[in-house]
Amino acid sequence: MLTEAHRHELPRALQEILNRQQADAPATLPRRSFLKLAGASGFALGAFPTLGLAQADATAAKPLAPTQQPSAFVEIATDGTVTVIINRLDFGQGVQTALPMILAEELDADWAKVSSRHGSNNGAYVDPVMGLHLTGGSNSIKNSFTQYRELGARARAMLVAAAAARWQLDPASLRTAAGEVIAPDGRKLGYGELAQVAMAQPVPEKVVLKDPKNFRLIGKATTRLDAKAKSSGHQDYGIDMHLPGQLTAVVQRPPVFGAKIASLDDSAARAIKGVKAVLRVPLDRGAEGVAIVADGYWPAKQGRDALKVTWNTDGVEKVDSTKLLAQYRELANQPGPHFYEADMAPLAGAARKIEAEFSFPYLAHAPMEPLNCTVRIGADGAELWVGSQMPGLDGMKAASVLGFKPEQVKVNVQMAGGGFGRRAIATSDYVYEACVIAKAARGAGLDAPVRTLWSREDDIRGGYYRPAQLHRARIGLDAQGKVLAWDHVIVGQSIVTGTPFEAFMVKNGIDSTGVEGMREPYDLPMRLTAHHPKVNVPVLWWRSVGSTHTAFVMETLIDEIARANKQDPVAYRMQQFGDKHPRYRAALQLAVDKSGYGKKKLAAGRAWGVAVHESFQTVVAYVVEASVKDGQPVLHRATAGVHCNLAVNPRTVETQVQGAALMGLSMCLPGAAITLKDGVVEQSNFGDYVVPRITQMPEIAVHIVPSAEPPTGMGEPGLPPLAPAFANAVAKLTSKPIRELPFKLA
Repeated sequence: MLTEAHRHELPRALQEILNRQQADAPATLPRRSFLKLAGASGFALGAFPTLGLAQADATAAKPLAPTQQPSAFVEIATDGTVTVIINRLDFGQGVQTALPMILAEELDADWAKVSSRHGSNNGAYVDPVMGLHLTGGSNSIKNSFTQYRELGARARAMLVAAAAARWQLDPASLRTAAGEVIAPDGRKLGYGELAQVAMAQPVPEKVVLKDPKNFRLIGKATTRLDAKAKSSGHQDYGIDMHLPGQLTAVVQRPPVFGAKIASLDDSAARAIKGVKAVLRVPLDRGAEGVAIVADGYWPAKQGRDALKVTWNTDGVEKVDSTKLLAQYRELANQPGPHFYEADMAPLAGAARKIEAEFSFPYLAHAPMEPLNCTVRIGADGAELWVGSQMPGLDGMKAASVLGFKPEQVKVNVQMAGGGFGRRAIATSDYVYEACVIAKAARGAGLDAPVRTLWSREDDIRGGYYRPAQLHRARIGLDAQGKVLAWDHVIVGQSIVTGTPFEAFMVKNGIDSTGVEGMREPYDLPMRLTAHHPKVNVPVLWWRSVGSTHTAFVMETLIDEIARANKQDPVAYRMQQFGDKHPRYRAALQLAVDKSGYGKKKLAAGRAWGVAVHESFQTVVAYVVEASVKDGQPVLHRATAGVHCNLAVNPRTVETQVQGAALMGLSMCLPGAAITLKDGVVEQSNFGDYVVPRITQMPEIAVHIVPSAEPPTGMGEPGLPPLAPAFANAVAKLTSKPIRELPFKLA
């Protein structure tokens, strides 16, 4: 919980953001006026997020927060249909089904009549634990599980109270089921009949939640609410936004990060039919660019192609990937701050030693839907339509650019086609850019909404990558194979330095996201040093953040130590877990049992690979089968054991692990890297930035450890252990450990 004490530890800018978010709610509407409006529209429990504050007992010591008000989250129409508003962005992880399942469970709604929609930057939709608008860190279900249960229970209590008043019965004598309140004599009232009157009931501060043994929705494999729309091509995303009179903008960005325009000839661009304006605009991180505003994407793109621009790169670092790796190697030899400082035995006296260097490239997020943002500016405020992971922060940025107060900007969160962290960025770069262009277009006389679109090439070349990393390990073993000392160094850019998160995520000069996943759960005498050089490449979290590289290093080295000791890698891990890590044991054992590891005979030329890792409080283990064909690694089958505590929707957990495994596989394939030469990104599309094709996708079986404990994160944990499990299988086949991603076997 973000306490007041913790709040004061945050940077002043972030404190101001949080304070404004709490205040970012409409003024309370008198109940009589609300009922007139709600009666006209046919629904209640939802139009005004803070109405419940006026209904709360004025003598209560602590009124319910906006995040606890059913009015912000539940709409019940007169026909009994229930719309649940979600406080997160759904960009493929399935929260627009799982969160309604949680609320509908306690509401006793008829699931066949439940739908959902996204919220906004309203203060009611902040993460109830962190206190800011955020979809990230696999926190959606974990942090809102109790919140949405209580929201459903409060709404149900209000419906029961309304029915009790109509029947003149004791509310305790009534029960609910499938969207109806039922009297002892069998009389029934549908939620739609009661919703308007229920809104006039006091919002209960305390509610009794169901015993998990009585769940009828939570824990049941449920088809996603968006499945039909997405599988039939009818789902709208942010990129599909179309407002009356809307214009479309594309941007010519500099080839080197931070460069400015030296000269511009836009005459050919202006001559293209449909082009409305050519605007020289400031961009993220001090760069400059040229925006082409047109009546559609194609004329805007043609206009951009017709530009003649030269760039001024004076004073801008021109990064070269090969040289950068050499610089990282030099830095790894220098003293640096320690994250762990273990009492280690001298490495020089070790009977056996393992020395290893690992390198990891920059990685692009490359979601299927490139970045986009639609902005409409009015006289008294603005609206944005965008698939944002942080709509509160993005709304603040928009307000500052457009010259409005934060409460004058509404961010309408849209369904997004992927993101993997790219839509949660402290600089709000693509939102900033869209607002700058919309404002400039308005200044040029174009009084119309402007949708700024990134192409696939823009997206892959646009920066904010997973940072390149170098790891160096020196491990000493005694004659019996016990680890006596582990001296470890990590070199890579910090993703939070210079952001509002720096104050509580950087300690002793070390970005905690860059070292997360190291050592645990193994009780090892490790000294961990980290260096965070400044490089002119914008970086950001990427699905599973630091665990993208730390899991690979830890789990391949653990395998190597097991092989050095001539021990089975599963048995060695179980021995290391002991009795201290039951969730690790359970996840790994489940994957082993379901895969047939050690019992099933593999086809000739195949080998087993094993890895297990915890991230975002969820443990995932993989047992894989792999081979090497024509000098290239092939992943045939992956069996996952998942310990995420209670699985709200097991079907979503399964698909999340499948998608994460696919993304983990993408890190392994030749060509899966962002490289730079003379400051210019060398990749531009899926032809030269490799992602797996359908023929490379292995069979994946996902098994969940049964648990009734509150759920933990699930969007990201399926990714980290896939690559090391694959690498461990290949290492058995080639007798050579893999030290680099993507894999290089030659």
